[in-house]
Amino acid sequence: MKYQPNDDIIILHTKEEGKVIEIINNKMLLVEVRGVRFPVYNDQVDFPYFSRFTKKNNERSSTPQKKYVDDVPKERTISQTQKREQGVLLSLIPKFTLDDFNDEVVELFKLYLINNNLVGYQFKYTQAFFGEDDFELKGEILMRKDFYLHDIKFSDFNDNPSFVFNFSLITADKTKADYFEASIKLKPKQLFQRIEEMKQKNEPTITFKLFDIYPDKLVEDKPELSHNLLHKNKIYEAEKVRQHLEPARSVIDLHIEKLTDDWQRLSNFEILTMQLHEFEKWYDLALAHHQLQLTVIHGIGTGKLRDEIHDALKIKKDVRTFVNQYHPRYGYGATEVYFNS
Repeated sequence: MKYQPNDDIIILHTKEEGKVIEIINNKMLLVEVRGVRFPVYNDQVDFPYFSRFTKKNNERSSTPQKKYVDDVPKERTISQTQKREQGVLLSLIPKFTLDDFNDEVVELFKLYLINNNLVGYQFKYTQAFFGEDDFELKGEILMRKDFYLHDIKFSDFNDNPSFVFNFSLITADKTKADYFEASIKLKPKQLFQRIEEMKQKNEPTITFKLFDIYPDKLVEDKPELSHNLLHKNKIYEAEKVRQHLEPARSVIDLHIEKLTDDWQRLSNFEILTMQLHEFEKWYDLALAHHQLQLTVIHGIGTGKLRDEIHDALKIKKDVRTFVNQYHPRYGYGATEVYFNS
C-alpha cells in the first residue's frame, strides 16, 4: 500500500495539504484537510514533498516585480450555489476487503452525518434493528461540517436497520419548528442496488437526503369573515402541502404529564379525552407524511387508554397491523402501528 495512516498528502485538484486518517480499501483513503474528513481515491492525492520543494525553489528564484492596480485580482464572490442551502445527508462510506475468491466485497460501512446547510443543528440519533434500539448518540453539527456517527457491519443490514434523527436548531429561531424528525429504513435489496449504482458511477459513498431546509413553525391561519375571504387565505399546491404541515413523530408519548402541567386538576374522562385527541393528531400527521410506522406509548395502568387506542386502530383503513408486545424500552406499555405502504 502506497499510503499509511498519518502520512502527509496533497489533494491534486485543490493543492491543499492534509493527512491520511484511514485506509478504506486498496483504492480509497479517508483523509482530513483543515479539520474536514472525506473519502478520496488514491489517484486524487499525492505526497506533498515534491510540491513543497518546487514551491521553495520558485520562491527563491523569483524576483520582486512591480504590481499595478489593474493586476490586483478582484475579490472572489460567493456563488449562489455556495450560498444556497443544500440539505442534510446521511452518508455511508463502504470499507472493502477481499473474500476467499479474491473478490472485493464490502466489510462494513462508516456512517457520517453531513450538514450542507448554512445553520447548525443539535441532533439525537437512534439506530435500530427490527425496531429495537441498538445505538444512540446526541451531538451538534455545525454549518458545512460532517459528523462521524459509527460503523455498521455489512452483514447487519440483513436485520432491517432504521436510522432516526431528531433535529433542533443550535440557535433558536421563533419562526422555525421546535424540532424536526427524519428517518431512513433500509432493506438489504435496496442497499445492494445502491452499492451497484455506486460502483457503476465510480462514486465513493452512498448518500441519503434527510431534509433540504429546516421547516418553519406551523402557524394556524384564522379565517377572516369578509367578502374576500377566499383571496386572503393561503392556497398551497397539492404536491407541496407536506412542507406546510407540522413535522411528524415516529414515537408519541401519551402519558398525561407529558401533555399538560395541570393534569392533576382534570377528571379521568378529561384526561382520557385529551390523550385520545393527541393520538389522533399524531396519527393524522404520520399519514400525511407517509410514515411506515408509529409507536404509541400509552403505559400499562388500567389498560383503558390502550383498549381505546386499539379499538380505534381496528377500524382505520390505513392500518396494516398493530402489535402490543414486549419492547426493551417501553415494556408492554407501547403499541407499534404499521401503515399500508
